Amino acid sequence: MSGIIGRKIGMTSIFSADGRNVACTLIEAGPCVVTQVKNVETDGYNAIQLGYAERKEKNTPKALKGHFKKANTTPKRKVVEFRDFRVEFEGQVNLGNSILAHEVFKEGDFLDAIGTSKGKGFQGVVKRHNFGGVGGQTHGQHNRLRAPGSIGACSFPSRVFKGMRMAGRMGGNRVKVINLKVMKLIPERNLILISGSVPGPKNSFVILEK
Repeated sequence: MSGIIGRKIGMTSIFSADGRNVACTLIEAGPCVVTQVKNVETDGYNAIQLGYAERKEKNTPKALKGHFKKANTTPKRKVVEFRDFRVEFEGQVNLGNSILAHEVFKEGDFLDAIGTSKGKGFQGVVKRHNFGGVGGQTHGQHNRLRAPGSIGACSFPSRVFKGMRMAGRMGGNRVKVINLKVMKLIPERNLILISGSVPGPKNSFVILEK
């Protein structure tokens, strides 16, 4: 599995080859620096670790400073490990090398995008689970429209079952969207346009996997 780390810029739309207007997410992907190379002999599996986005030296722990110093690079904000990187990258993923988006993806490829969804805070059952509310407001039910209703039985089983859909914190989860098409690459600006939406707000980190 190969991939790259990027930052979500926003959304736009472009026209495809057959004239359709396709909604796309614009992502600044890379350049990423190889901060660690793992192999079967020392680690038990093959993988490379990529770092992306500059991090202030004063906010970096000493252990991480030494880790990035081995790769002869500056501290990075986002570090992600990719197992079993593609065969054509063997010999090119030495410590400290840079990997660009157009080296990993080509126009027409399909990829998976991983991001952290927007946090919505504490929400009720109507917004969180698409409940319809209690229903009509007749017979004195003036304040029950968005209420969850009954949550369990009485003397048996005398408890609320686990997994009951109730109010709580919503969003802020790791979300993976699969089979998004690479619509366009802009190598000189490290930009990649992929079809559809990607979870997370603007300027959030996104992991693209192939």
